[in-house]
Amino acid sequence: MLNMKKPIFWEKAKKDLIKKDKKLGVIIKNYPKDFLFSKSDPFYTLARSIIGQQISVKAAQAVWNRFESKVKKVNPKNTSDMHFMSMKSCGLSRQKISYLKSLSDAFILKKINPKKWKQYSDEEIINELVQIKGVGRWTAEMFLIFNLCRPDIFPADDLGVIKGICTCYNLEYPIKKEAAISMSEKWAPYRSVATWYFWRSLDPIPVEY
Repeated sequence: MLNMKKPIFWEKAKKDLIKKDKKLGVIIKNYPKDFLFSKSDPFYTLARSIIGQQISVKAAQAVWNRFESKVKKVNPKNTSDMHFMSMKSCGLSRQKISYLKSLSDAFILKKINPKKWKQYSDEEIINELVQIKGVGRWTAEMFLIFNLCRPDIFPADDLGVIKGICTCYNLEYPIKKEAAISMSEKWAPYRSVATWYFWRSLDPIPVEY
């Protein structure tokens, strides 16, 4: 289910970031009506994040559209029951098919309990999610941003974020991960919002998971 409401911190975060960082502020002002919106279904977000691993936003969208069309309703059971060749025809690699099956099993067998996550810290959720085969830190961070709308996540391994930063500040791409993390400190406690605007500056449609 799509939640089209702005995160409660969004407008405050925008004002804070515009005040702190003039160059980022220019990007934010370019998209006055856009904002992060979340899917309330944890499985949906995690499955979409797995499909989006290490490919462009455009490619990920194309694969996801085919997958969603074939599976009909994105949920653990339907994904678990989906035939290998049907998944492969969507453009999914053998590895990602394996990851999606593992994710389905984790939900079906109740190896994870999403209802508890609202009470957990960011790192506690990441530590639980990375126990699932195919879910690394980046995928867990996408979940924190797009499902739980945690305000201060900075996915330092995301090439899109790095590219957005380099473009914004006229830096030679790529900069080192450590340099990006250091730069991100000035955007706290709203690094998720800064991240979203760096993505937005690169793509014609808002990123979603």
